[in-house]
Amino acid sequence: MELPHTAPRSVLRPGARLDRARQAAPQVFERLRNAIIALELPPGSPLSRAELAGQFGVSSTPVRDALMRLEEEGLVDVFPQHATVVSRVDVGRAQQAHFLRQALELEIVRLLAEHHDKALISRLDHMIAQQQQSAKAGDFEGFMAGDNEFHAQLYAAAGKQDLWGLVRSRSGHIERLRRLHLPSPGKAQNILRHHKLITRAIEAGDAKAAQQHLRTHLSGTLSELDKIRARYPEYLSD
Repeated sequence: MELPHTAPRSVLRPGARLDRARQAAPQVFERLRNAIIALELPPGSPLSRAELAGQFGVSSTPVRDALMRLEEEGLVDVFPQHATVVSRVDVGRAQQAHFLRQALELEIVRLLAEHHDKALISRLDHMIAQQQQSAKAGDFEGFMAGDNEFHAQLYAAAGKQDLWGLVRSRSGHIERLRRLHLPSPGKAQNILRHHKLITRAIEAGDAKAAQQHLRTHLSGTLSELDKIRARYPEYLSD
């Protein structure tokens, strides 16, 4: 699957209408954030409040609130009285997000390895099997969602769910780098292999091995940064 090299109009996939039983602004935020992370709205894409309000079937207020949250995460650039566009991938912010996530997850897998939880291992194995299906189907978005679910489960099992929310709010730039890297030959298979190794180490109570595999796993994309930059120079900023 090739990624787009030109910035499309701010048009989302069909079915953009929202659940009327829930608040609109958080739904608009999640839909737009997911589209940005998936590169359906790549860097440079214009985001028209009027167009988005029409697509979602809402007033401009929820769209404005959603764009403000996206600006806080650094995923859009707002130029007052001019335009709002999807930001370029900020490599510095991606590296900081990686540092935060690695520091937290190294401790989390240590804790989990010290407390044998067969139910957790079963859940992780099930998630890995689902990711394998996504990989076989070439479903990159499903694969990335499965990757996030795997790691979210680690935080939940350690009783650190709130920290996963913190990590996610800081991870928009590194997630886009991962999405750019994911189609590379062997990348999905490496992710699956690392998930299996982390799971088996936790199951065996081997905290050191779990940490080693996690460190390798989380560092994969940044280790290929030069190649990603060479292929998508218009998407990245330092």
